[in-house]
Amino acid sequence: MSQIHYELFVRRKVGAQWTLEIATENRAHAIQTAEDVLEQSRAVAVRVSKETLNPSTGEYKSIAIFTKGLVDGGKPKKEEEERDPLCVQPADLYTAHARDRIGRLLEGWLTRHKATPFELLHRPDLVEKLEASGTDLQHALQKIAIPEAEARGVSVHEIIRHFQGLVERTIGNLSKAFKKGALPDLDKEGFAKAAERLVADPDRAFLLGAGVAASIAPAVNWSEKIARLLDLADAAPSEPRARAAALSAIEQPLAEIIGSRAGMADLLDTTKGDLGQTLAAMTRLTGGAAVEALIRIESSVRACMPELSGTARRLSDWLSGDDFPTVRKAIAERVLTELNGVRRLKPGDAESEIEYLRALAMSLTAAAGRILQAEDIQAAFTTRSKTLLNGEFIDSLLGRDRSSYEEIKILIRLAENVMGAVNKRNAARWLNGNISAMRFEKEMRQGPDSPVAKLGQLAGLQRQLTRSGLVREDYEPLCAKLGEIGAQIEGDTRLLTMLVRAPAPLPHRLTLLAKLAMGESGPTGPVADKARFEALKLARGPGAREELADSPQTMDLIKSLVGKAA
Repeated sequence: MSQIHYELFVRRKVGAQWTLEIATENRAHAIQTAEDVLEQSRAVAVRVSKETLNPSTGEYKSIAIFTKGLVDGGKPKKEEEERDPLCVQPADLYTAHARDRIGRLLEGWLTRHKATPFELLHRPDLVEKLEASGTDLQHALQKIAIPEAEARGVSVHEIIRHFQGLVERTIGNLSKAFKKGALPDLDKEGFAKAAERLVADPDRAFLLGAGVAASIAPAVNWSEKIARLLDLADAAPSEPRARAAALSAIEQPLAEIIGSRAGMADLLDTTKGDLGQTLAAMTRLTGGAAVEALIRIESSVRACMPELSGTARRLSDWLSGDDFPTVRKAIAERVLTELNGVRRLKPGDAESEIEYLRALAMSLTAAAGRILQAEDIQAAFTTRSKTLLNGEFIDSLLGRDRSSYEEIKILIRLAENVMGAVNKRNAARWLNGNISAMRFEKEMRQGPDSPVAKLGQLAGLQRQLTRSGLVREDYEPLCAKLGEIGAQIEGDTRLLTMLVRAPAPLPHRLTLLAKLAMGESGPTGPVADKARFEALKLARGPGAREELADSPQTMDLIKSLVGKAA
């Protein structure tokens, strides 16, 4: 016969887990207790379940027979996503957000015509070409109408009709202004005069934008368009209001060109380069005096930063001031996006990738606040560091023909240049695997180098580990392992015994022992401890004081050893 009992579960507060309150064989008692718990506000929800034991399987079958209160956990209803209002006036299409959307919807068409959304909105000839293309505009309207209609709960046809009317009014306004001759010709009138004439006009942004778009239209590539924009910037008026309006009209197309991969690649001439070169050039382009100063004093940064010439140098000079903040923002967003991405900086050279990453980190940190904020830089390089610690990159970094000693040196270099506590810990794991490997121990003990050279190599690795940025808990066990290998090498060759008994002068032998004891020419650990013991023993020997009287430097070393021993 089945055994039955009842369990009361309660939820103490909104979002909390269910907890067992009582278990009883009395159904009425379980339900009444549940009601009392709710009435006394000791819980926000209750549930009584009937538990039936199956004797043959030993398992309970559970059925909820009573629930009350916020049984679903009291989770708040999902708020409806706030939607920006649809563009309703032609002027709405000229905002930065709308231009960005236009650029994505018509990306292919704009790329074919080497034009930006800003130019499309200000050039009647481009508008005519788009209308004549037939399907490009219609496809763009469909691409935006379908998700908009679904989000707003209206028909696709209604959204398309709305945008078609908006496009027609925008084209009509542009064509009307062109036919009336209201659009300025900057090449004839001059940019400064046009800006000063239109500064009080409520449509100055549109009119100056049309003049700028017409002025850069003859350019055959993105770099030439940037050069023409900088020519206009050089010719901007000095009167503050007119100058602000003029530079604003230049900044919009400049930011759109710089924000595109094609435009940036053409400007920096990095079409055949890799991502590392591109990011280095972009950082130098907008880094200003801070990055230039770093290049002068840091050779590793200087080796990674390409020279800027021509139009790129002109733009860098402009960006070093306070003008064109939107352009600097466009570059910053591109740098941040690429650093957070998965593309390799130097696909064919893992060692160079580490050097470029280090140079970029130093440069961006030096210019923090101008290109990116410090917290964004740290987060981006922490994300990028993860890509340097996967097996594929490590295999590429270490190669196939290196000795285990060379591999460990490279891994320490990698550990120095990754950011983030988790990444540092992962780098320590890679190091631990290599340092603890039998291959490393065998190569060090049986290798062709002299015992003194081997101990010096181990001491060098220890010093690099302590400077690598690893936490003490990670690098101390690695240093201890290196010390153990050093003890094995010394034991194999009896180096210290031979050194103590060597027929060399006492000051010379003590100097060598002291350097081993202090971790300069050998690893810390058993070898250093033994060298310290033998050095102090020699220094206390008969006649030692007389032999050391003429060697004050050796005496100073012995005093240091005595102090450390104490």
